Amino acid sequence: MSRSDNASVTLRGSIAAAAVACLVGGADAQTVPQHDVAVIRDFRFHTGDVFPELRIHYTTLGKPDGIPVLVLHGTAGSAQTMLVPGFGGELFGAGQPLDASRHFIIIPDSLGTGKSSRPSEGLRTRFPRYNYDDMIAAQYRLVTEHLGVKKLRLVIGNSMGGMHTWLWAQRYPDMMDIAVPMASLPTEMSGRNWMTRRLIIDSIRNDPDWQGGYYARQPKGVQRAVVFYGLATNGGNQGLQRLAPTREQADALLDERLNAPFTADANDLLYQWDASRDYNAVQGLEKIRARLLVINSADDERNPPELGVMERELKRVSNARLYLIPASPQTSGHGTTGQARFWKHELARELAEVPHR
Repeated sequence: MSRSDNASVTLRGSIAAAAVACLVGGADAQTVPQHDVAVIRDFRFHTGDVFPELRIHYTTLGKPDGIPVLVLHGTAGSAQTMLVPGFGGELFGAGQPLDASRHFIIIPDSLGTGKSSRPSEGLRTRFPRYNYDDMIAAQYRLVTEHLGVKKLRLVIGNSMGGMHTWLWAQRYPDMMDIAVPMASLPTEMSGRNWMTRRLIIDSIRNDPDWQGGYYARQPKGVQRAVVFYGLATNGGNQGLQRLAPTREQADALLDERLNAPFTADANDLLYQWDASRDYNAVQGLEKIRARLLVINSADDERNPPELGVMERELKRVSNARLYLIPASPQTSGHGTTGQARFWKHELARELAEVPHR
């Protein structure tokens, strides 16, 4: 879910409320999101730190005896950001590809995000410096230990969730029939994608108001850094030009984002962006056994297709295909895949054609 990776992180609450209303309105009880918390005991981070009790908040739609599906959100997002009308509203309703009357949809708040265990709960910078390996390990234990799911029909994720999906497909190759990583590459952090992440990380650490993570109030510069990052790596050239075709409209759009309510915590954001530092899903590509449907957009600023990375690396996966959404004034760069209308027909095709293993 691409909105999780840009400045609209500040509007998550209102967006989610509208989304839930959209999903539930006029529908049966299957499409009403259910919220709960899994307590994962003796969780060991890759750093060696152990939490006696790690909390992972999660949202489900449908009944537990439905076809299990795991949906993974993007950086700075939560399960709520996958329920927006443009994503969940296109997928989870009656007759849609992941109809909640037939599927059991599991959407975790990843470690360090949403209402799951995170630095802002009190540990601040004493919280273990987690990475993506820790995040998917917690997701796996949620699914298998807490929910008792032995096999998933589908793992689908967007942006950070897409990178998590690459890791899921190779770490747990027999756990799913279909894996759909979106708005992501399997290769390590590099180029613009990492350099702009470094800038947002450094902008927090170097802010005088951050005070080593022990601030009394949120550092003033964090919102500006988040807005800058969002505009630099999201929206698409044609999409932003459509939204702001004049200087006055560009100023108005920028002012709107700079002045929007900002509820994110600086330490949480720092950890969330820093978690990608050692991501690299290349070494295990040959381990993937699930059907792999990769969905990216031609105008994705963080994962530009002209690098040729996807064409090179997908040759190493035995059962994979790439669906590249063409750029247009209606697409929004890295945010394009957050709009399921552009690709839900491709997902429906996979669900219809791929047998249950």
